[in-house]
Amino acid sequence: MNGVPVHGGFTEAQLSDLLRRACDAAGLRADGAVVLRGQTNAVIRLQTAPVIVKIARVGTEPAEVERTVRFVSWLMKLGFPTVPLYRPEIQPLLVDGHAITLWDYLPQPPEPVPTETLAKPLSRLHSLDNPPVSLPQSDAIQAIRRSLRATTLLPEPDLRFLQERVDQLEAELANVQYALDPNAIIQGDPHHRNALHRVEGVVLCDWDSASIGQPEWDLITIEVHCRRFGYGQSSYNDFAQAYGFDVAAWSGYRVLRDLRELRMITTNARKSIHASEKAAEVIRRVRNLRQGAHGMAWNIL
Repeated sequence: MNGVPVHGGFTEAQLSDLLRRACDAAGLRADGAVVLRGQTNAVIRLQTAPVIVKIARVGTEPAEVERTVRFVSWLMKLGFPTVPLYRPEIQPLLVDGHAITLWDYLPQPPEPVPTETLAKPLSRLHSLDNPPVSLPQSDAIQAIRRSLRATTLLPEPDLRFLQERVDQLEAELANVQYALDPNAIIQGDPHHRNALHRVEGVVLCDWDSASIGQPEWDLITIEVHCRRFGYGQSSYNDFAQAYGFDVAAWSGYRVLRDLRELRMITTNARKSIHASEKAAEVIRRVRNLRQGAHGMAWNIL
């Protein structure tokens, strides 16, 4: 098992070594650290200090992580509700070319963040002026195509189906008339697990997908998570009311819904290891997509 990539594309031995060396560089200790997530980046909670260590996935360009650090540092200066970086002045840490970031650990109650509480920070984010950081333009179509080229998980018939699907959605997207202001700062992947409770109120986290684009993209992500992951229609309705816009009632809803779900499937297809539970879930989602069952529940990856 030690030679098989498990978290963020790293083996257990690689991850342990990177964590230890990053902690040494920051004056921290890695003893007893616990991996919290690993499908994308390796997210690790230290037991010796209230710190989260995030080791960027294998293949991530350090410049991308540096951009995220600069962006979040700017948000912190604005007093925006984000999880704070721990000692931003030393970040990102680079160990053997791998970028590593440190974040304040915020203890969490057992209940998830209520969906409607995501509305206020997202609305504020969408109204911010241009940041002093060059964020990329949001481009779901190209992100999906990159994932399809990189995946080795799916059989040829499924790959063909997904390639045809993204071609169709690209054509349909050209005719979508957006309702909200363009060129906003968007979080890129807002949902219940990318937000945390804090005494002062909910804060957002995981800024890797921050970009310039349409606010509708963030809103459709919330809708998909409520519908697919068991939060329910009433939960989404509360969010839409709090935000002041119901993306599910908008004329472009179906196209963005299908595009968002396709991106979620293809991204996880690229990252999942063959013959794993995560691979089985990706294949189940593709089958679900073929059936057009938009109400079927998905399992969190």
